[in-house]
Parts: sequence; C-alpha cells; structure tokens
Amino acid sequence: MGIRNKRPDLNGVLHIDKPLGWSSAKVCNLVRRLSGGAKVGHAGTLDPLATGVLVVCLGKATKRIPSFMDDTKAYRAEVDLSAFSTTDDAEGERTVVGVDHPVALETIQRVLGERFIGVVQQAPPRYSAVKIDGKRAYKMARAGEEFQTRTKLVRVDSVEIEAYDWPSLTLTIESGKGTYIRSIARDLGVALGTGGMLTGLVRTRVGAFDIRDAKSVEELPRDASSWTPELLLP
Repeated sequence: MGIRNKRPDLNGVLHIDKPLGWSSAKVCNLVRRLSGGAKVGHAGTLDPLATGVLVVCLGKATKRIPSFMDDTKAYRAEVDLSAFSTTDDAEGERTVVGVDHPVALETIQRVLGERFIGVVQQAPPRYSAVKIDGKRAYKMARAGEEFQTRTKLVRVDSVEIEAYDWPSLTLTIESGKGTYIRSIARDLGVALGTGGMLTGLVRTRVGAFDIRDAKSVEELPRDASSWTPELLLP
C-alpha cells in the first residue's frame, strides 16, 4: 500500500540543488515532511557524493517522472587519473596506478573522441542499483559476492575537457538516460592505461532545468502552511 497523499493541492515540480552527502531519497523525505505529507518522487538518482540538479515531482506531476528521466543531462566531472577505486568514486577503497609519465592532453582528447561519444557499451559500477539476477549490485558487492555487471548501450552526446593538471581532469559531459559518469571515469583510465575514478560530480542540467535556477534545501519553507501551489513549477 502506498503512502497516502495528505496534500492533494500540491501538484508540480521542485528544482533542487542536491547537497553533498545527501541521498536523493533524503531530499524527497525532507520535501514530504516539510510539505505536510505530499506525494513526492524524483526524476533520476544522484549519488550522495554528487551535487546538483534533482528534479522533485509532487502529486500528479509524479506521472511525468519517466519523461524527465528521458531528458538529456549535463555534468561537470572531476576525475583522478592516478588511481582506481572499488566504487569508481572517492567513496571506495583506492588503488594507485603507477605511470611512467603524465598522459598528454592531446591523447586524452583523441581517446575521448574515439571511444566515449555516441552510442557506446558501458558496464555499470559494481556499487550501483542495477539488478543482477534479481539482486541489487551494491548489496552483492558489499557482501563480497563475485559477479560482473552486464554491459548496456548508453548515449553520450558530448565530452569536453574543461581543465587538466595531471592527474586531475575536469570534464563536461552531456548524456542520455542511464549513463554512469563513474563508469566513464573508470573506462577512460582503462583506455589510457592509467587510473580512473570520479572525485567530484555536479549535475548542471536536466532537460530545461538548469542549476543556476535551482533552490537549495535551505530555501524550502519550513512551515507546511507556506507550501502552496504557487511554490511549484507547473
């Protein structure tokens, strides 16, 4: 049985800048509590170590979640080319990879263009919510089980180098539904013969929702009576 919607008057979208360290579910729980029990869902998970645009839908707008999830997303990704990690980001155990010399910027640009743009095969991180024979991969990984995540086709529209100072690489990425930016960091390291792990991620856009217009969680009204239909985007 689903949670009863105590605020049927609230139907629309909140455009939130998710804080570092928060899960997407925690943001939804806060919105549900502050609003006095509205029906709430989000359009695309951000990991706790990522920040940026989280589209939160209330009431009848939750039916629009699949269409929002299909929208193009944009990211700013910080990548460490000196190491891999068990989670493909800074949360996991780090393994340093020795290289004879830093990789040239031109080499990184070439490899990105040849292997990481278009419709590409990608294996989700082992610590992810994908299901393997009915089980969540991250639960299997935490239990020490042996498994491989299945590759899938994802769409990457563009990958641009914003900054590079070995071993730190900053990328701006536009991609379609289901693309793991952690996997791009990992696979780039494999392709370059270096390490590759995500150290920071900001989702800067989901469709028409841009981070410059997003609300922080501190800006949300703390009084449920202040939650009116006018607070939400249509």
